[in-house]
Amino acid sequence: MKKICIFGSSSAAISQSYFDAAYRLGQLLAEKGWAMVFGAGTMGMMGAAARGAHSRNGHVIGVIPEFMDIPGIPYEKCNDYIVTETMRERKQRMEDISDAFIAVAGGFGTFEELCEVITLKQLKQHKKSIVILNTNGFFDELLAMFEKMVAQKFAKEEAFSVFTVVDTPRQAVEAVEKYHYTETSSKWFTPEAP
Repeated sequence: MKKICIFGSSSAAISQSYFDAAYRLGQLLAEKGWAMVFGAGTMGMMGAAARGAHSRNGHVIGVIPEFMDIPGIPYEKCNDYIVTETMRERKQRMEDISDAFIAVAGGFGTFEELCEVITLKQLKQHKKSIVILNTNGFFDELLAMFEKMVAQKFAKEEAFSVFTVVDTPRQAVEAVEKYHYTETSSKWFTPEAP
């Protein structure tokens, strides 16, 4: 069973349109027969995606650090539930057991998780698909910052080949399904001659 990791917000205060997108994404993953890996939260985008997956009899794998494993925080219907000692270990476990990553709208933690898997792929530490689900143009400013990094030579243009940006949950699932790793995804890491 393919395992797809979802990075997303735990906020309950965001627009319903974001919850709807996360819920639909969870449904589509389940319809493909794919398991969903997530941070095990019951709130926000994480909880919405998990409920969407379960609405289609999907399989969800929650990974949570022990300091968050308290009533009211975890999604209680996880099919598999992994408790780690630290946030760092949580992230590592999610990365290790997943076959692909989809970032949905989120806060600092989501951005950090997304940037880490992008960086690791650039450094040839994994060959997994990375998809940014840009609901309502949420990631537009972050993507503009990425473009600025390239324009000012802090990163090479090839860095854009390591991830895919889409607008809808269906496009996100299709991007994972059609993904094929090529070495050009990481060619920026080839050292340049002095």
